[in-house]
Amino acid sequence: MNAHEQAWHSAARTEQGKGRARNEDAFLDRGQSGCWAVADGMGGHGAGHVASRSVVDSLAALPGEGNLDQRIDAVRRCLQRLNRRLSDCDAHDVMGSTVMVLLLDDRRAACLWAGDSRCYLWRGQRLYQLSQDHSLLRQLMEEQRMSQEQAQAHPDARALTRAVGAGHSLRLEVLELSTRPGDVFLLCSDGVYQGLSHAELGNALGRGTPHQVLDQLFAAALRGPCRDDLTAVVVQPR
Repeated sequence: MNAHEQAWHSAARTEQGKGRARNEDAFLDRGQSGCWAVADGMGGHGAGHVASRSVVDSLAALPGEGNLDQRIDAVRRCLQRLNRRLSDCDAHDVMGSTVMVLLLDDRRAACLWAGDSRCYLWRGQRLYQLSQDHSLLRQLMEEQRMSQEQAQAHPDARALTRAVGAGHSLRLEVLELSTRPGDVFLLCSDGVYQGLSHAELGNALGRGTPHQVLDQLFAAALRGPCRDDLTAVVVQPR
């Protein structure tokens, strides 16, 4: 057993949204290499499930060696290569996906993302949203000073401004932080957080093992309309 397995344990789950023809989400749960990810195929694109699976498979193929800085660079180069491959596909078969990656190494953590899949941190009985969505909704609120209600009324509010495969270049956002005993991380697709309040997310993360946390999250989400696919990964110290 290596250092990653000794320090953290995790669980992951995905469920197809009600009325969906297929699940276009995918996840990576690699505690042995300190790497976890969630990918959500872009809705309305013909091969979103292929894109999300390509993201996860590409990340799973990384060796997971080196220090955190080296691993961040490896993930960045991996996803940029995949982005070029997906964006070069025939225009009639556009493939794109969000990506949220969590890397852990001793007492350091890094989140890398593009799109609106999120990473949350439960620390000291408080829930923090570590990532910021790459969406038109957020852009309208920040650049045009719209309220959330005004921005949500825009017909393309849910459109993504960054995603793997969405353009010839990919700019990943990166956040690094130090970890503390008791930290719990949640990676999830938008189907999870759109169906649950901030308080509901925090209440689930503050209780039990990763599997128990997932049971609470999915039970709460599935009580609602749940039209979108649901995917979550929970990582916490042993």
